[in-house]
Formats: sequence, C-alpha cells, structure tokens
Amino acid sequence: MRLVFAGCVALILHGSGLAGAEPVQRIVMARGDAHIEILTQGRGPTIVLLPSLGRGAEDFDAIADRLADAGYRVLRPQPRGVGNSTGPWQGLNLHDLAADLAAVIEHAGTGPAFVVGHAFGNRVARMLATDRPDLVRAISLIAANVGKDPSPANVRAAIRASSNPALPEEERLAALRFVFFAPGNDARLWLTGWHPDVLAAQRIAGDLTSREADYAAGKAPVLYVQPDHDPLARVEEANEYKRALGERVTVVVIAHASHAVIVEQPAAVSDALIAYARKLWMTQRTD
Repeated sequence: MRLVFAGCVALILHGSGLAGAEPVQRIVMARGDAHIEILTQGRGPTIVLLPSLGRGAEDFDAIADRLADAGYRVLRPQPRGVGNSTGPWQGLNLHDLAADLAAVIEHAGTGPAFVVGHAFGNRVARMLATDRPDLVRAISLIAANVGKDPSPANVRAAIRASSNPALPEEERLAALRFVFFAPGNDARLWLTGWHPDVLAAQRIAGDLTSREADYAAGKAPVLYVQPDHDPLARVEEANEYKRALGERVTVVVIAHASHAVIVEQPAAVSDALIAYARKLWMTQRTD
C-alpha cells in the first residue's frame, strides 16, 4: 500500500473547545482507483470512527479529541466523495466499503482495531467484522438500525429533506428534529455538513447488500450504544440484538439523545467508548 500526501501534511487542532486536544494529521492513501483521506490523532491502541449516512468524519471531532486524550490512536477515514476522499461508487456494496476500511487498518499496521460505526457506519463496521475478522478487535454500533428491513419511507424522506440545502430552513429543521434530534436538543448543528450525492450512493450500496450479510458482525464483541429517543433505532431493538447474539453484545443507553447522539451527547458517548476500550485491551493483555 503506498501513501500519498495531499500537498503537505498539516497539524491542526479541532475546534471542540477541549484544552490540550491532540493535534490532527490529515493524510491521503491510495487504494486502487480510490483515494481515502484519514484524520489521525493520538497514540495507543487503535480506534476507528465511521460517520453516518451522507456525513463526514468531522461529526466525531469532540469524541475523537476525548479518545485521543484518553490514550488511543484515533483514525477517521472520510467516505468516498467527502473531503479529499475520492473514488467511483458505481456498483459498490458494503463489502467494497468494508474493503476501503480494511485498507486503512492494514496501513496503520497496529493490529486489530476497535471499529466504531455511527448509524450507516455501523453497517460498514459489521461488514468488516464479517469479511475481515483478523482486523477487528471489537466493534461499537452507535444509533444502529440493525433491523433486517430498510428504514420506513417517511424516515427516508426526512433524511433526504434534512440534507437538502435547496429546501427552506424551517422545513429542514422540522425533518432534523423528527429523525435526528431529541426534544430540546439543537437541530441546527446538522444544518450543515451534508453530502447529498454521497448519501444517495451509500444508500444504494446498503440496498445492494443483504441485511443478513452484516447482521451478526461475524463473531466480534459488540458495544451497542443506544440513544433513548431514536425513531430509527429503538431501545427495544438494541435489547433484541443482544438476545439474538448473546453475551458478546453489551448495550449502553444514552439519555436525552436521538439518532444524532454523537453531536447531542459527545461526552456520554466518549465515556462509554473509553470504558469499553479499557476493558477490551485489558482483556487482550491477559489473553
């Protein structure tokens, strides 16, 4: 795998407001006819963060800072079409997106990673755990719709409206509040940051892949981070997933949050990930 630098590598600090946050390095690596931009920061065991449908790695800014400051190396690959990530989408399915992620982890060369997927990203994480279990220490599903049926039509319509800058702001805010934000949380946080073309391509890639294929996440341990107010991924579905897969699934419920939980409650999500990661690598050291 060759590494291609996009201009010069820049060290920057996120605007999360955390004092002493670890600097972020942005690199671009080549994989076949695609290029994948990776935001990387920190040192230690590797945690990979995957964003949700039609959105980029910046949604994890505050969480990435906290994970890096807690002693982890954090990798955030941008999806194709976001930032400096490029590559064709024609005919791609979740196996292909998992292969992009596999290339990122292999290039890091630090052994199996803890792979965290938010919303759509959780399907990519589960697919990687299925296709390449050698690269996955464990996965975390955040606001995961693990059902074996696609989202209802009204939910899909609200997601499209949320991401459509041509619509009136109030219409978009109504859609954001319906599908992404718990009552009282600031839906304006997601008026920007959307990539509608990527959203459409990711949805096709997901629809081209049987939900049975990635459902069980191979045999990986799973941390299921469940918002308490999510119309897309309900608490009962998290509990049902645990009943289906057994003790390898740990469920943590995040209060006062919906599908956009990583920006609604970044501290609570970070705390859950850090606590799980500490147990994970403690177990690894004593295996």
